Amino acid sequence: MSSFQRVALMGLLFVLPIAIGPAAVQAKVFDAKQTVLDNGLQVVVVENHRAPVVTQMVWYKVGAMDEPPGKSGLAHFLEHLMFKGTPSHPAGEFSAILSRNGGEENAFTSQDYTAYFQSVASDRLELVMTLEADRMANLDIDATHFEPEKKVILEERSMRIDNEPGSILSEQAGSAFYRNHPYAIPVIGWRHEIEALTLEDAQAFYRRFYAPNNAILVVSGDVAAPDVFDMAKRIYGPIPARDLPDRPVETEPPLLTQAVVSYADPRVTTPSLSIRKQAPGWAESRNDPDAASERYALQVLSQIVGGGPTGILYRRLVIDRGLAVSAGAWYDGSNRGPSSFGFYITPKDGVSPDEAETALRQEIETILRDGIGKDAVERAIVRLQDAAATAMDSLSGPARTLGSSLAIGMTVDDVESWPDRIGAVTVEAVNDAAHKIFSDPGEVETRLLPKPEAEAPKS
Repeated sequence: MSSFQRVALMGLLFVLPIAIGPAAVQAKVFDAKQTVLDNGLQVVVVENHRAPVVTQMVWYKVGAMDEPPGKSGLAHFLEHLMFKGTPSHPAGEFSAILSRNGGEENAFTSQDYTAYFQSVASDRLELVMTLEADRMANLDIDATHFEPEKKVILEERSMRIDNEPGSILSEQAGSAFYRNHPYAIPVIGWRHEIEALTLEDAQAFYRRFYAPNNAILVVSGDVAAPDVFDMAKRIYGPIPARDLPDRPVETEPPLLTQAVVSYADPRVTTPSLSIRKQAPGWAESRNDPDAASERYALQVLSQIVGGGPTGILYRRLVIDRGLAVSAGAWYDGSNRGPSSFGFYITPKDGVSPDEAETALRQEIETILRDGIGKDAVERAIVRLQDAAATAMDSLSGPARTLGSSLAIGMTVDDVESWPDRIGAVTVEAVNDAAHKIFSDPGEVETRLLPKPEAEAPKS
């Protein structure tokens, strides 16, 4: 069962709808069909008949950012508990049935949503729908499973966070970067708050958010949309809608200061450094045309500056100057809350973190001084287009892309029309976005540093 590697996941998912260039403007990305059941469940189908396989994903529009204060880790905890059974299918039976039918399953939690999926032969779709609908409506959370699962999650935190220097630093940096938004709190939760979670907390969270009118069913594979709609109506349709809570829209104040978050650990063998700056996310750009245009431009800019070996930073710092073993940039604008644009560098042996930081900042200044040219913008769009060309080759990829998009507030049309919007990005928009983001003095710098082991006392 996976959990909470949000940035890596979103980087994988959103290259698909965001990144298709001008050549694709005459065709829809997925040609998705959709309907909404009477109980509010949104059903989306992508037909792909290359193999007799289907993926079902149920996305709940609730994540770590929706947890009550002091209850961090609750969304992720409930993800685990969703595998603990119902009166009809006791703990372990869901997975056992799926295994007997040759299927695969998993789940994950992010700040913005929680998702559950199964991949099976197409003629087993009704089976997995029945199982998933059962736990949407009838999850049986009891003390027998709660405390043992808490120990599992605490061990997961130990393994993924407390024993990983990079994760420790990332967690601390998040709290420095987000000062008002719940994104400051790690998805897996703070240890002391996980330890204090109660059975009643989990039951209340399930009743509050796990409802068909707060969910999206995405089915992708060897199916016909009308058949899926009929099946979903029959299986999910009887589940009653629930009154959903009003969720506040938290925003971030401008970041006006420069902060350095540094962590030294004996387990670190190679230092690394990053710089992150505020940037618009999906929700805040949805009703602001200028912010929306900036977000599209930043997607192209991140490819130009940080797109692997072809990116400006890698080429200049790793290849040309030989100062680093890796360097690049990222932009994660696909979220309900505020986002960030970041740069990173891992210096070569013999290059100090200070020297690496100076070189990285020099290259950022060079980008601002010289600007981004038309050829670079066109090449970036082509690279993004090439990366997206195989979107339909994956049977589960469309379900992941559409589900993650819809769960943060996008529509199917938003996803399908992305090629036109990215194709409309201009050189001027890219340079304007670079100047706005790169020139902003507010930032959080992180440093992950080696720390020599303490010398053993002399005898």
